[in-house]
Amino acid sequence: MGTMQKALSLAAMLVIVGSGVGGIGAHFLSKHRGQDLALTEHTATSASIAKGAYIARTADCVACHTRPGGQPYAGGLAMQTPLGAIYSTNITPDFDTGIGHYSLADFNRAVKHGVTPDNRPLYPAMPYPSYAIIPDEDIRDLYAYFMHAVAPVTQANGESTIPWPLNMRWPMSWWQLIFAPQRDFIVDARLSEQDNRGAYLVEGPGHCGACHTPRGLAYQEKAMSLATGDNSDFLAGAVIDGWRAKSLRGEARGLASWSHEELALFFKTGRTDTVAAFGAMAEVIEHSTRYMKDEDISAMASYLKQLPPAKNKILNFAPKPDTTTALLREGKSLDEGATLYVEHCQVCHRADGKGIPRIFPALAGNSAVFAKNPQSVIQITFEGGLMPSNEYDLMDFAMPAFNHLTNQELVSVMNFIRNGWQNQAPMVTSKQVSHIRDFLHNKSPNLPSDQPITLVQGGSHE
Repeated sequence: MGTMQKALSLAAMLVIVGSGVGGIGAHFLSKHRGQDLALTEHTATSASIAKGAYIARTADCVACHTRPGGQPYAGGLAMQTPLGAIYSTNITPDFDTGIGHYSLADFNRAVKHGVTPDNRPLYPAMPYPSYAIIPDEDIRDLYAYFMHAVAPVTQANGESTIPWPLNMRWPMSWWQLIFAPQRDFIVDARLSEQDNRGAYLVEGPGHCGACHTPRGLAYQEKAMSLATGDNSDFLAGAVIDGWRAKSLRGEARGLASWSHEELALFFKTGRTDTVAAFGAMAEVIEHSTRYMKDEDISAMASYLKQLPPAKNKILNFAPKPDTTTALLREGKSLDEGATLYVEHCQVCHRADGKGIPRIFPALAGNSAVFAKNPQSVIQITFEGGLMPSNEYDLMDFAMPAFNHLTNQELVSVMNFIRNGWQNQAPMVTSKQVSHIRDFLHNKSPNLPSDQPITLVQGGSHE
C-alpha cells in the first residue's frame, strides 16, 4: 500500500471514528436536553385554552404550519433554506401524524428545546432558540389550546429535500448545544415596563430575529437579544427565503423614518399611508399581529423605536432634490427605466411616487424600496403581492407579477424607482435579478393534498 493510500485509509478511519463518537455524543445530548425541565400536567380550563390561543397568535404558529389552502396547523408548507426545503409538520392533535401523543413534557421539549419525544433534534427553521424564553405557565396554556381547541387533522409529514449527508440529524444536537442554550428572558432595568414587554414579545414568541437578524456560517442567529453578548447584529436585517427582512434598528434604512404610531398601525393593519406589508411579513400580520392586543402592539412598537442604530449603517441620507416627478409629468427625455415605470407602474404609484394612502403604497420614501439589499424589491416585482386582510380597510389590493419583463428591463425600472424622487439606493445588477429569477424557478413546492407523500412516523414537530 502506497503512502497516499495509507493516508486516505487513515483519513477515512478518522472520519468513521469521529462520526461514531459524534453520533453517540449527539444521542446523549438530545436524550437529556430539556429533560430536567419537564413540566407537570395540569387540567385545562376555558381560561387556559383562551390564553393559549392568544399565545399561539403571538408566536404565529399557524403561518408556518399551514400550507396555502390547507387545514390550520396541519403543516406541509415548504420553507426554503440554502441547503434545500424543510416542510413544516402537522401540529394538530392527531395521534398518528400530529402531536396527539405528546405529553406536556414532550411539548415543552419540542417548543423550547427543539427535541422530539423520540429524541430527534429539530432543524432551527422551528424557532425554538427564541421560544426558549417563554414561561412555563404559557407553555401549559399553549399545550391546553393545541390539545383541546385545535381540530385534529390526519396529514402525513414530508421529508426535507436537503441532500445526504447534510440531512443527517445528529449534528443538530451539537448545534443546539452551542447555539441554542437554555435561557430566560432578561429584564432590562434601563427600559420601561412597556418596553420590556415589547422586548419579550419581539425576542420570544414573536421570534422577529428569526427573519430580521443575520445568520452566521452555522445558520445560527448572530445575536438573540440586546441584553447579552455581542448584540450589534440583533435585528440588523437579513435575507431569508429570498426576501430582505429589513433592519429594525434606528438607522436611515431601518426604522428611523417610522413613527411609533406608524409601526403600531402597520402591525395592526399591514398598511400605513406610505407602505404596505408584502411577502413573509404580510403573513405575519395576516395570522399574528393583527390579532394582538393594542397594548402588546404598542409595546412592540415602543421597544423597536428605542433600539439604537446597528453598527456601520447610514444614519441620515444627504439632501436630494426631486427631479423625477417633473420628468414623468413632462414625459420628455425618458430613459428605459422611466419609460417602463410610466407603462407599468405610474397608474397606481403616481408620477410623484406617493401612491394612494392605504390603497397603493408609495415608492418614494418607502424604506423597503431603498433598502441597501434589493432582494425584496426584485422578488415582489417578479411575483407580485397581496396585502394582508384587516378589520379597518374594506378591500385588499394586489400587485401583479412582472416576470414577463426581461432581466435588463427589470434592472432598468428598479434602478429608476430605487433612485427616483428622494430615494437613494445602490444599483441593482443583472446578476442579482438573474439569481432571484433562478431561485424562484427552483423553489420546492408546498406539499400537495391529493398526492401520496412520505410518512414520517410519530408526527415529529419541526
